[in-house]
This record gives sequence, C-alpha cells and structure tokens, in this order.
Amino acid sequence: MRGKEGAADYRYFPEPDLVPVAPDAAWIEELRAALPERPSLRRKRLKEEWNVPDKEMSAMVNADVLDIVEATVLLGADPTKARTWWLGEISRIANDKDVALADLAITPADVAEILDELKFDDVQSILKEYSEEERADILIELDEDVRAQILDETTGKDIAETLVDNLDSDDAADIIGELSEQKKREVFTHIEDKEQAQEIASLLTHAEDTAGALMATELIQVNENWTVLTCVKEMRKQAEDVDKVHAVYVVNDAGVLLGSLSLKKLLTTSTKTPIREIYEKKIQSVKTTTPDEEVAILMSKYDLFVIPVIDDFGTLCGRITLDDVVDVIREEADRDYQLASGITEDVEATDKIIPQTRARLPWLVIGLFGGIVAATVISSNESKISFIPQLAFFMPLIAAMGGNVGVQSSAIIVQALANQTFSGTILDKLIKEVLIGLINGIICSTILFAASNLLGYDLELAITVSIALFCVIIFASLFGTFIPLALNRFKIDPAVATGPFITTINDILGLSIYFYIGKIVFGF
Repeated sequence: MRGKEGAADYRYFPEPDLVPVAPDAAWIEELRAALPERPSLRRKRLKEEWNVPDKEMSAMVNADVLDIVEATVLLGADPTKARTWWLGEISRIANDKDVALADLAITPADVAEILDELKFDDVQSILKEYSEEERADILIELDEDVRAQILDETTGKDIAETLVDNLDSDDAADIIGELSEQKKREVFTHIEDKEQAQEIASLLTHAEDTAGALMATELIQVNENWTVLTCVKEMRKQAEDVDKVHAVYVVNDAGVLLGSLSLKKLLTTSTKTPIREIYEKKIQSVKTTTPDEEVAILMSKYDLFVIPVIDDFGTLCGRITLDDVVDVIREEADRDYQLASGITEDVEATDKIIPQTRARLPWLVIGLFGGIVAATVISSNESKISFIPQLAFFMPLIAAMGGNVGVQSSAIIVQALANQTFSGTILDKLIKEVLIGLINGIICSTILFAASNLLGYDLELAITVSIALFCVIIFASLFGTFIPLALNRFKIDPAVATGPFITTINDILGLSIYFYIGKIVFGF
C-alpha cells in the first residue's frame, strides 16, 4: 500500500488570498540584531564582567535580583558590594516586610540624587540604560545645572520624543522653558502632537510664579448636560491621555467651570440622570494670574489635593496638584530663610563665587554701616565709660538681647503674614507685643539685677543695666513688630526685616537707651 507523501495526498488546497512570503535576508538580520540578549548569554557575560563565582550567580538568579544588581552597578556601584548589599541586608528587610525585592527598587528621585553626585560623563552613560519614561522622570528631579548640561547635549528631536511625550504638560513646559530660544523652536518642530505643542506653548506664556505657569492641562472634564452614562463613556476616552485622575470637573457648553463631580455619586446614581443634578457647585478655584504663594496657602487652608485653574472668563484651563505646591512652599521657605539671613538673591551652595558674593554683600555693607553708627554711639559716651568702666561689661549683653527680642517679634509677624493668618489691627498687635515685652522685660531684668548683685557690682550699675534691659526689650518688641508690618504695607517682602536689618537697628537703639539710663542713674 502506497503511503501518503505530499499535500495532494492529504487533499490540501492552497489559500488563494495568501501570497507566498519570502523575507529579505537583510531584514531577517535586522530583526535578529534587534532581539534582546539571550538570558543565558547575559548571565555568562555578567559572570565574567563581575568575576562572580558560580554559586553567587546562581543565588542572584534564584533570588530574582540580577536585574536590580545590574541596575545598581550601572549607577556606579562596585559589583561585589552591590550583590552583597542586595543579597544581604536588603533581602533581610524585604523578608521582614514580606515584600519582593523588586518592590524596594530605587525610584527616579533616588537615582537623580545619586546622579547629582556623579561626573557629567557618568550621568550621560547611566541615563542611556533607562527607558524613555524613566529618563524623563529622572531629569525632572535632577539639579537644574546638571539638567541644563544634559539638555545642551541632547538634540531637539530627542527632547521632544524622549522627554516631552512622557511628562505632564507642566513638567514639559518647565524643561522647555529652561532651553535657549533656538532650542525651544527646534523642540516644538519635533513635537508630533500639535495640540500638545500648543498646550505647552500656552503654559510658557504665563508669568513666572503664577498659577498659570504652575498648572498642568491634563484633566477630566464633563458637560453638565450629559447623562451619567454619557459621562462615563467620555471619561474613558479622556482618561487615555491622563496618567492620574485627581478630580472630575463639570463645565457648560462654553467650557466655564461649574463645579466638580463626586465619583461616589457617579457610581451610585442612575445612568439616565443628568450631570447637572448631581455635581457639587461649591468648589475652590484660582485664576491663571493668581500668585503661586496664594495657591499654596489656599490649598493648605482647605486641605486640597488638587485645585482647578480658570481664566478671567471662568473657563477651565488646567489643574494644580499638591506635589507642585510642595515645591512652591519649599522654594518660598528657602527664599525667606535666605532673606532673614541677609542674602538678597536666590542662591545655592553649588553656585559659583561671584553670585554668592553678590547675594551676601549688600546686607554685610548695611551691617557694616550699622556697626559704624554703633561705634559712634559708644565713642560719644566715652567719658561715661571712663568714669564708670564697668558699663562696658554689659554692652554686649544689652545689644544681644535687643537683637534677639527684635528678631523673635519680627519672625512671628513675618510668619503670620506669609501664612495669611494675621488678624486684627496693627494697633492691636503692637499692644499685644508691649504686654509680652513687659512680662519678658520684668523677668529678664529681675534676673539680671540679682546676678549683678551676686557678682558684686555696684547697686547703681545693677539698677542701670536692669532698667536699660527692661526698656530695650519693650522697644525691641515694638520695632520687631512694626517694621515687618510697615514693609508689608509698602509691598516689600517683610522677611527682610528678620535678619541683619532688625539686629542692626536694635543694637544702635539698645546702646543709646543703655547710656541714657546710665546718665540718669549716675548723674553724669
């Protein structure tokens, strides 16, 4: 019996709609070259590169930490230390928490912190090992100077394709805003999504330090005339372009913000119910021109995680999330701290010598002139000091106490003004500070009087320094309160009052009061 040998024997019929496929050899080689490295070859390569014994390589493979160890080595770590770290202490922590080692992976922010400490060439080589999305997250967290170097070496096309497409519009605008005008134009020409390009360009038109510059345009908005069913369908479409859904906003046909939609009501309401019947009408919002500090205060006051941004016509433009506001709060706190320390410009420890010198010098010069005035006060009372040399012993104490009290009072006022928690009139606040000064003055002057007697000083001297200290504390409290309020009234940042300004004024005031009291007591 003849066996079946060909297709005809099995009654196969060729498919007339399918053509024979004969792939080009070059194409096959191109596909082969694009294939990822075979796991066995990768393990062999890493074993040779790291000089790892077979037993330790097997341990890493069995513990599923080979990828993590390799990533750690790529960040510049020693291979031996990296595998010891992951297989030892970190494995113990993972076991204690009953989680996988992968769940303890380094975040982009952590990577950025490490990259900031590396050389620029190392940063570039390490970034190549990450995906486009990971590189975008890392770059947004990097120090501005490091990021600027990287962006200078990156083409406009790579910035558009690799970074912009993987960031929210606000972060993308921040990065593009740091580029030169020529580089900006180059990036915009390579953004394929023209709507996205327009959104980013629009964000760049808003003034710095405003809600418009801070907001992102990605959000979910629904029409008040939609039913719940239509709303859900449209939300699904919009959510494709939004990584994180923080809130659902309700608008009218003109795009004017009307309120917000609770997800609970959306899920528990009949699908035929119109949205206008279930949305929340009371909602906090800010305009594009609202200063970012006010945005931070508003979100803090009402415990908001996200806040919508509208234009002058009420049209919904974007939203600001808490993470953006945290950056504003931190920057403002840093700036106020620097102002209070007598630093007039926003500088960092990594800045060069000239910018740091320029930021520090003005208040040093003011302090210098203040010291000259204080020296003049002392020299004009040289005869009193010659007559009673012990007066000189308490001059540093009087000056220091005046400066300390003034800084305390001004700090409280500056904090209240910054947080917008200042209430009452200026007169009310001055009276309150006088009362506080009276209590502190009585206690401190009493302690000083007792100490002076115990140390064996003359009664007249003890009376002089005690009364002088009492008066200095009261006057310093008044000046420390009044000056920040006066600066705020004239639209000058009151934070400048808490540093050398207050200290210098109270040094001069304190010494003048001290010698005047001495003149009265001793009868000069």
